Amino acid sequence: MLTRVKTAVASLMGGVMAAGSSGDHPSGPDLPLRFPYSRPEFLGLSADEVECSADHVARPILILKESKRLPWSTGYAEVINAGKSTLNEDQACCEVLKLKMRPLESSTPNRTPTARRRSSLPNGEGISPRESDGSEDLTFHYWALFDGHAGSGAAVMASRLLHHHIALHLQEVMEILCAPNLLPPTCLDDEPVNHLLSATSHRALSRATSLRGAAGAPGSPSTQPTRFFTEKKVSQESLVIGAIENAFKDMDMQIEKEKASFNISGGCTALMVACLQGKLYVGNAGDSRAIIVRAGEVIPMSAEFTPESERQRLQFLAYMQPHLLGNEFTHLEFPRRVQRKEVGKRMLYRDFTMSGWWVYTTVSSSSVGNLTRELGEEDLVADSLFPVCLQVKVYPLSQYEHGADDVLILGTDGLWDVLSNQEVAEAVTTFLANCDPDDQHRYTMAAQDLVMRARGELKDRGWRISNDRLGSGDDISVYIIPLMYGNKQN
Repeated sequence: MLTRVKTAVASLMGGVMAAGSSGDHPSGPDLPLRFPYSRPEFLGLSADEVECSADHVARPILILKESKRLPWSTGYAEVINAGKSTLNEDQACCEVLKLKMRPLESSTPNRTPTARRRSSLPNGEGISPRESDGSEDLTFHYWALFDGHAGSGAAVMASRLLHHHIALHLQEVMEILCAPNLLPPTCLDDEPVNHLLSATSHRALSRATSLRGAAGAPGSPSTQPTRFFTEKKVSQESLVIGAIENAFKDMDMQIEKEKASFNISGGCTALMVACLQGKLYVGNAGDSRAIIVRAGEVIPMSAEFTPESERQRLQFLAYMQPHLLGNEFTHLEFPRRVQRKEVGKRMLYRDFTMSGWWVYTTVSSSSVGNLTRELGEEDLVADSLFPVCLQVKVYPLSQYEHGADDVLILGTDGLWDVLSNQEVAEAVTTFLANCDPDDQHRYTMAAQDLVMRARGELKDRGWRISNDRLGSGDDISVYIIPLMYGNKQN
């Protein structure tokens, strides 16, 4: 049951069946694979090394062979699970993407944004952002972790494609992002965006500008009685967040579409970080986690999406607008499925406002049968919850001077299942304090040490960590990203 819940609550629709992986249930066994199983490209592993890394007894910790393979001297380490699945279902990706301003003709309304994005996806039919020729107008750094459930396929696919979706959505608003003194226009005319911005390059778009031509607005052809408009302030930061959110949706839609052509199954969580124009954008869909450690202070940078949070969301929806759930669910949850013989009796319950259980309520006939069901974990299994659960947090990187020990730590749930935020922060801070500040390998060694602490040592009673606690038997993947290098980029 727990596996089904984790698969659903942070699913990236579908996945790619990894050959020979136990636990994968192909939806189309006769269809070709979209991407083969592999470990992160930046590890530079041979086929033999990938095979050796899948030892569930020894559980070797993999680290970078060359620190220059990742930007900012980023540290990375991973370890396979203790036998839960044949393959390591975690995946990681790190890229530096360079975007160029779109040509004027590509911004015309005659070609839809979706068509422009699809033509540039890395499917062998277009040019990826990094391969575009011409001047480089915008650069962003990208790190991501994906934790697969019920197979490694979705994690592999998302690690290959999600950053391209993000880059292509950012290109849609590049003209605005590259003009910091301009506010995003509320409404665009038939003119291309490039032309609009060039015509207003020396002044910000005022409210009157964005409303020009509206009935009753200043300068309109026929002035009608004065009307008042409420206009929300739209920041450039919110455009980046929107680009990330829409990229996640596109990733979801692409996998769903390709199910018809490829052998796809499984799901995954997603945790990504993009550094753009002096800010870190941390997007999370699932139970992975990110924290910043700055001068010893722990700053949480992700909101986890769990069965409990999704339960409350769905129960609230069942309470406010039950028709959206087909009038099939009640907003109350009972400890177990209600039986017909229990109608009229009093049973423990909770609703969307509660995390604990409350006294008793009388069970009505509407809580029994298939027409109206109480919400339990089995009801969280849905086709797609990935776009719904994404949350993006922003950290103003350029506003702080960071030291060599100030880091952003990303980890899949295998790390956080056994170590708290404070334990992780203290472990990394203590390790870095004993390293040469000029040693570029210090962050990789810190990541290795952190994974080792969470995995523990194999003893008679299983994997054990400090104080003889159970170690993590799950896949563990960790990035340690030094923030001082980010200051040098801005």
